[in-house]
Formats: sequence, structure tokens, C-alpha cells
Amino acid sequence: MDEIIVGVTGINASDNPAPGIGVARSLKEDKGLKVKIAGLAYDAMEPGIYMDWFIDKSFLIPYPTASYEALMERLLYIKQNFGLDVVVPTLDTELPFFIKYRSELEGYGIRTFLPSEEQFRLRSKERLAAIAEQSGLQAPKQAVVTSYNELTKAVQDIGLPVMVKGALYKAYRASTLEESMAYFGKIVAQLGYPVIIQQAVTGEEMNVIGVGDGAGNVPGRVAVKKMSVTESGKIWTGVTILHPALLEATQRFVAMTRWRGAFEVECIVDQETVYLIEINPRFPAWVYFATGVGVNLPAMLLKQALGEKVDVAGEYQAGKLYIRYTNEQVCDMARFQNIVTRGES
Repeated sequence: MDEIIVGVTGINASDNPAPGIGVARSLKEDKGLKVKIAGLAYDAMEPGIYMDWFIDKSFLIPYPTASYEALMERLLYIKQNFGLDVVVPTLDTELPFFIKYRSELEGYGIRTFLPSEEQFRLRSKERLAAIAEQSGLQAPKQAVVTSYNELTKAVQDIGLPVMVKGALYKAYRASTLEESMAYFGKIVAQLGYPVIIQQAVTGEEMNVIGVGDGAGNVPGRVAVKKMSVTESGKIWTGVTILHPALLEATQRFVAMTRWRGAFEVECIVDQETVYLIEINPRFPAWVYFATGVGVNLPAMLLKQALGEKVDVAGEYQAGKLYIRYTNEQVCDMARFQNIVTRGES
């Protein structure tokens, strides 16, 4: 295979890490791939910019809220000056742009492997109950609200405690109406409307990560149980599990939606009851865990973006432990100055 240049976003490996470094590391470790990674960053302080063992060259790109022209112009600049065969967006806020303009990007020779606009809407939090029912899972009670009056009524109907969630991301647990109002205001200020009020169910947090091939099949997936998380809800330690009901429900979800691309199914399991909490249309920050147990999902996604057939991964082992850790890096200040002044390093 010729060398493939892959743009990976979300390289902010901070205390609230994004998935990009896990994706880049996975692609670099696949022996069947010859890749160069273009790190696509939004801020000069993103640690991935300075992690040479995973990122070959870094570029600043406009925030997803910037204009279509600004972001497209920057991607084409990178294509012309470094090369850009495939882009793997890893953040929720980027996906609408890359999904909407997928055909245009492919016309410029930049491939992706993403869900369709309809699939992206299907997994929204507002449609969670319908997806859960069709997948054979339970769904917590929830309401979509756009005002304090609607919020108050939703909390009364659902009962405390509740989860207060943004439409794309952010989630807070509220034990009182006053707390829920405070979190409502915080989410609206950051992300706008709507806000989802969801029943706070109890049990063990279990997630499934995978890739759908767009035809209803799942070439690879891994289920984990969260053992500890950070304040922002990011997994810190976890263990692989083989949970038949959870894995079968994931397969039904992919078959029903004919999901194309990366996904993460988040659940709370209370004995025999499995609650569907969220479906993320991208890889999570712990994506390298799957690679570490023999299921390289980013490599599968890249090969499918290139039009290659991907074999179904073998079964992974349950009982494998994942532990996140912090690290330090020292480099020359000139690198920071380059990324600030020139937009690349």
C-alpha cells in the first residue's frame, strides 16, 4: 500500500482528552498501513502538536463555528502543501460540516467514512427512546426543554435526581431543581438549545465502541466496563467485558440504521436491565483500548474510507485492563511560536 496521509482532529490530550491521539496511535501501529498523520488542531496549546511519535506535522484549522469557506480553504491548503488523503474527524461539533460536505471533499481527493445526515439525526438524544426500543434496550425517561418553565415541569415529571445534557455533549447530574437550573443555564450559554433532562439511572457504566460498514454489519467492536472516571466523565480505568445482551443490542442498532463509520454506545446496566444512555457518532477518547486488545478500529475505518474490504475482527479477551496516565513533554519554544505565527509546526 502507498503511503496515506491522514488528517486527525481532536489532538488535545489534556486532562479532558479528545480521541485524536488514540486514533493516530492506532493508525501508526497497524502493520498493514503506511501512514503519515497530519494533526489538525484548534489551539496552539494542544499537546498533540508536540507529540512527534504519533503526529508527523500539525496544522491549526478554524473552529467548527467558522465559515464554510475558511475551513474548506484551510483543508485544501493542507492538501496542497502536505497532502491529505483522508480526514478522521473525532469531535461532535465538527461532524455536521464533514458530513454535509463529504461529496465535495471527495471531489478534492479528501475521503472520509462517516454516517449520513439522516443517521446522524437518528442517534440524537431526542430520539434515544425510539432507538432503545428498536434495539431491545430500555431508555431512561427524558424530556427536551428550551425554557426554565419546561425544565421545571420535566424535573417534576421525571423525578430527582436528573441528568442535564447538551444536545451534542456535556452532561451534569443534578440532585435539586436549583442545581438543574444552574446546569441548564450553563449548557445554554455554551451550546445553546435544546437541553435534555434525563432520568438518572443507577448501575454499572458499560460502553461498546465499534465501526459500522454502512451495510448493517459490524467488522469490529469492543465492550468495556468503566471502573473509574474523571470529573468530566472520561474513563480513567476500565476493563474489557463480554456482555451478550449489550453486544447483541449494538449489532441490532447497526443493522437497523445501517450505520456507517465510528460509534460508541453508552449504557447503564442494572443487573438484567440495560439502559441506553447515549450513542456517540465518533470514537471516544479511550479508542486505543480497543487497539490494545487486538481490535484496531481506526485502521478498519481508514481502510473502508479507502474503499478496501475489511475482515471481521476476531473475538477480544475479557478481563483486559485499561489505565490512563499523565505524561510530560519538553520541547523548544520555537515550535510554539511557529504554530502561532505560521499555523503549522
